[in-house]
Amino acid sequence: MDNPPDPRLTLDRIYKAEEFNEESLGTFLWSKRRPGYYRLTAPEPEGPGKDLMWYDLETERREVIVPAHAFTPPRENQPLDLHQIAFSEDESKLLLFTNTRRVWRHHTRGDYWVLDIATREMRKLGGDAPSSTLQFARFSPDGLRVAFVRENNLYVQELRNLRITALTSDGSDTLINGTFDWVYEEELDLRDGYRWSPDSRSLAYWQLDTAGMRTFYLINNTDGIYSRPIPIAYPKVGEQNASARIGVVSAAGGETRWLDIPGDPRNHYLARMEWTPDSTGILVQQLNRLQNTNRVLLADPTSGAAQTVHTETEETWLENENPVRWARKGQQFVWLSEREGWRHAYLVGCDGEHFSRITGGEMDVIGIEAVDDENAQLYYGASPDNPTQRYLYCAPLTGGTPKRLTPTDLPGWHNYSVSPDARYALHTYSTFDWPPVVELIRLPGHETVRVLVENRKLRDALAALNQPSSEFLSLDNGEGIALDAWCLKPPGLDPAKRYPVLFYVYGEPHGQTVCDSWGGKTGLWHRMLAQEGYLIVSIDNRGTPSPRGRAWRKCVYRQVGVLSAEDQAAAARELLRQWPFADPKRVGIWGYSGGGSSTLHAIFRFPDLYRVAMAVAPVPNQRLYDTIYQERYMGLPEDNAEGYRRGSPITYAAGLEGDLLIVHGTGDDNCHYQGVEMLLNELIAQNKPFTVMPYPNRTHGLSEGVNTTRHLYTLLARYLRERLPV
Repeated sequence: MDNPPDPRLTLDRIYKAEEFNEESLGTFLWSKRRPGYYRLTAPEPEGPGKDLMWYDLETERREVIVPAHAFTPPRENQPLDLHQIAFSEDESKLLLFTNTRRVWRHHTRGDYWVLDIATREMRKLGGDAPSSTLQFARFSPDGLRVAFVRENNLYVQELRNLRITALTSDGSDTLINGTFDWVYEEELDLRDGYRWSPDSRSLAYWQLDTAGMRTFYLINNTDGIYSRPIPIAYPKVGEQNASARIGVVSAAGGETRWLDIPGDPRNHYLARMEWTPDSTGILVQQLNRLQNTNRVLLADPTSGAAQTVHTETEETWLENENPVRWARKGQQFVWLSEREGWRHAYLVGCDGEHFSRITGGEMDVIGIEAVDDENAQLYYGASPDNPTQRYLYCAPLTGGTPKRLTPTDLPGWHNYSVSPDARYALHTYSTFDWPPVVELIRLPGHETVRVLVENRKLRDALAALNQPSSEFLSLDNGEGIALDAWCLKPPGLDPAKRYPVLFYVYGEPHGQTVCDSWGGKTGLWHRMLAQEGYLIVSIDNRGTPSPRGRAWRKCVYRQVGVLSAEDQAAAARELLRQWPFADPKRVGIWGYSGGGSSTLHAIFRFPDLYRVAMAVAPVPNQRLYDTIYQERYMGLPEDNAEGYRRGSPITYAAGLEGDLLIVHGTGDDNCHYQGVEMLLNELIAQNKPFTVMPYPNRTHGLSEGVNTTRHLYTLLARYLRERLPV
């Protein structure tokens, strides 16, 4: 007789075994040529590689477009390990990205092959370039050429004869063409730094000059018997940025025409750039250094002349949330703005005159899903009544009454990938207790066509557990403002007993923790702790990007870290007042990155409340972080010296009374280990005991190396059990 499944979660079951792994949809591409989509799937019978399959939208019909064995290069005996694929516009050719290498956060360097689908001919791009040195290869819209970046220069390769033309030749360690430096990538989410013109005749590209930027050195102590410095051009708060400009060059080569964009290029950011659909103009967004003014310019690619067609200003800051979304056949574009107190969508004309609102009311547009130009509809995410959830809405581009499309009997968090014709969507949804389901739906009726990912194995494994109970709460911050929270309570909670409480925090303007969505492996780790007898709670303080209006998000301007810690502590006290079964003498807090900083604030500033803190990858001193992020929310240090002092946890290190664990990767290129060492010096000077765990050469994600993730969460669980026992 089979033994019943173990109802308890363990660290090994979460991080070593595969029973709680989520299913992944893998590669999914909409077809622009016929009604259907493409996926990479394991071949039948099982073998190496993956088949590229086409699926009809409405029927069960499918066909193999490229069998797995056809992805095998000449003179090789195994199919390529495909990291990414992309079609030419006519879907006759495939661009294959393989043999990849990581650059900062993502695998963006590798080898590219072109596969002709009809003939199955494969050809490697880049000529005699060394292996894994090409970046961001893209087909021209006419499918006759491919552009790519190599060693900070931009190239075009003819597919007919494989002839390569260098479009730039001045690329160096400090002059970057067609891609970006560390801070542009991290804080503006820019990586591929060029755009083909729709007529395939020209390319527009960013050029960054990092000369004069100061260098930060990471130290690699473990890959040899001598240490090795790793230099990074990293602009810390108040320091010099890279100089940025945009140029246009013929796809056949020749001189670059630089766009005439006003302003000091070192004290402005070129945050977005896109060609107009008719190839006659280039739309550029320019943020000033304080990021409270966004100028949208329409530039002539022939003369370089640029005129302002729209300006967005804000007393606090503007987020980089407006990729170019064309409407009205390229005469207008959709724009997000908080100018009326809520984040709404607007139509802006390229003539510099038209400006009209699409959405309205006391609600936020969380994000744009699609612009259906043919039917003059805007699809967007919103949740007017519950900021912990997200649903699909649509509204006429002319404005008018919006319509919720997500069924009302499907609570939770819903994301959509809308087909090019806006008739179908890939719909992914989950709740706090329900792992993701992925399905194909019809629009606008939201009818399910088929389920693509069910996660039944994971759901069955969860159903066999002795589950903690979950609940969403509203907690007063002491000023009459309700803060959203979730909690996990131990199974069979006895209200006559006292339980320790662990708060999970982020708290900064770039992350929301209180969402009615599946929490992945970290969520399972929290559930394991709840099974052991911990009350687990997370609170979104003011300043987090919750869809609760501009005032909610922007009230922390120039005081990040100050208000958030006060909100967190006030809500924690309110929770302890409401819960007689929560032990006020056993309260802990933990967080990662910005949450690590929030954790330090909590344990230093409210020692009578928090007894244990676990800060992972924090920034103890805001002066040590990068220009774009920190200056966006705090202003320049010379203009807000007191705000930087009060917002930095290191200022309050003398207040430590409880148990503190600090965890950090020594190879963290984002939040430098330097900050932890400075904090340790201050704690030593104050004669404060603490525990620190450095992870050698690990970056900000603490994911490199064998067993690192499992080791990290084992460390945190063990520290919690020792210092805040059930």
